[in-house]
Formats: sequence, C-alpha cells, structure tokens
Amino acid sequence: MRIPPHYNYPTWQRFFAGVAIGALISWFVFLHLFGVLQEKQVRKIIELQDKIADLEDEIRIWQEDYVKQNKINKKKLMVQEISVHLVNAEQYKLDSYTTFRIEESVKEDVSHLKAKDIETVYNSRELLKRAIENKTYTINEQPYKLEIYQMFVFTTLSIELKLKPLPSS
Repeated sequence: MRIPPHYNYPTWQRFFAGVAIGALISWFVFLHLFGVLQEKQVRKIIELQDKIADLEDEIRIWQEDYVKQNKINKKKLMVQEISVHLVNAEQYKLDSYTTFRIEESVKEDVSHLKAKDIETVYNSRELLKRAIENKTYTINEQPYKLEIYQMFVFTTLSIELKLKPLPSS
C-alpha cells in the first residue's frame, strides 16, 4: 500500500503547516493562561498563609495575655464583705436587736478575714466553723449555740447560722 503524495499539493502543505502553527500557538496560549492562573493561585495561597501566621501570632499573644490576666485576677480575688444571717430567729421569738447583736458578734469574730484571698479563707473554713460554733450566747437566761447552716466563700463571705439551745445541766 502506498501513501498518497500530499507533499506535492500546495493546498495540503498549507493545511498541515497551518495545523502545526495553530497547535504551537494554542500551546503557547494555553501555557500563558495556565501560568497566569497558577500565579494568581500561588499569590492567594501565600497571602492566606501570611494571614494565618498573623492570626496564629495574635492568638498566641491573646492567650499569653489571658493567662497573665487570670493570674492577676486570681490574686485580686479577696473577701471584701462579710454577710451574716440568723436563719431561725423567728422560731425562738428573738427580737431584732438580739438577732442584730448575735450577727454583729459573729461578724466581729470573722472580721479578720476581710481583705484575705479567697483560697486562704476556703482553706481555713474548718477553723472558722469551730470558732463560730464553740461560742455560747445567753438569751433570756437560756444558753444557745450557733451552728453554721450554709457558708459561701467568694468576694462576699456569706454565713447563714442556726440557733440551737444547749441542753440544761
């Protein structure tokens, strides 16, 4: 079998030359467009990587500041106020003055805890409980003891007390 001699015909020669030149031009156009798009993508990736690095640095700085601020705030948390309340004063028909006197007496006993940090007060709560509960009060010639009903330790030391009559000897 014989291949037809197209090289002799100038129209076929022009056609094949046009195909070859068109293929080369289209290949260069493709490379140029692909290069431009890849360059845009690389620029965008680099920009995002820079942004991520900046944000990670910012997060690290915020976390360091957060830890420092927490340490400072932990040191600042101190008992600023003491609140004492007698829960069952009505049960024993105590007048408001007697109730006030008992509450003020307990406040005086624990007043040294003002301006102490909360952790110290929390750690000494058993000692505080014994100091309050071991004291006796005489009301209308009847001895009474106090019992801590609830105690909350925060910037306000809140103590709720119950009055218990002592057994007669």
